[in-house]
Amino acid sequence: MVASLVLVPLFLLLPMIGKYQDISHATLMASRYVAFDAMVRNDSVNSWKPEAQVAQEVRRRFFGDSKTPIKTDDTGGDFTADRNMLWVGPSGKPLIEKFDRDVLVTFGPDKGTAHVNGFTSAHDHQAFQGRSRFDLPARGIYNANVTVSLANLPSGLKFIEPFDTLNLTVSRTTAVLLDPWAGRSPSAVQGKLDNILINPAVGLAPMDPVLDLAVQALDGRLLTLGDIRGPKLGKLQFWADVVQPDRLR
Repeated sequence: MVASLVLVPLFLLLPMIGKYQDISHATLMASRYVAFDAMVRNDSVNSWKPEAQVAQEVRRRFFGDSKTPIKTDDTGGDFTADRNMLWVGPSGKPLIEKFDRDVLVTFGPDKGTAHVNGFTSAHDHQAFQGRSRFDLPARGIYNANVTVSLANLPSGLKFIEPFDTLNLTVSRTTAVLLDPWAGRSPSAVQGKLDNILINPAVGLAPMDPVLDLAVQALDGRLLTLGDIRGPKLGKLQFWADVVQPDRLR
């Protein structure tokens, strides 16, 4: 009997700790879902997925019944069939009482309600003063937050303390870079480099034939190295990385 006073509470609380850890893992995976979904659905690619739709998908797919099929525009309800059957307390009370209230999707360090609140300003562009001429975005890092509020365990039992007043909240954040400084295609990058407003060296290109003739004349009369060519002024194609055709099969 004396041993049971120690072992019984231990046996009852260890599963609860495991359930808390399971919910924490689901919260982390949900934040990753929100962040990586934004990588393919954002205002620089097509359009943002509505915030309410993202939140409903998170509640249904990560905090509902694990056997629930994934459906478009499907929402979960606060009833047993839509809940994870393992996420309950000793009395059978669900740890997530109301999905809409207890599972929240927010954006950014200040936990805003819109996608545009998710960005944390980056300062690395200050070292590259040509950023504005290249029209490179500098919104920074996009942060997706998922927060879950869990119900307390029943009060009145000494061995459950302090789980009866814990007011546990699990929050996880995933940060991704939605706006990398990369072109959509090689031609898009080359098009910017051929713009004299972005790359003033392009204006020197007409001088290239004259300079090439002068260098060849100097090479033939004064030097003995042979076959020296003039610099390719304003032309960057010679430094482009090209994948050979036999590698593109």
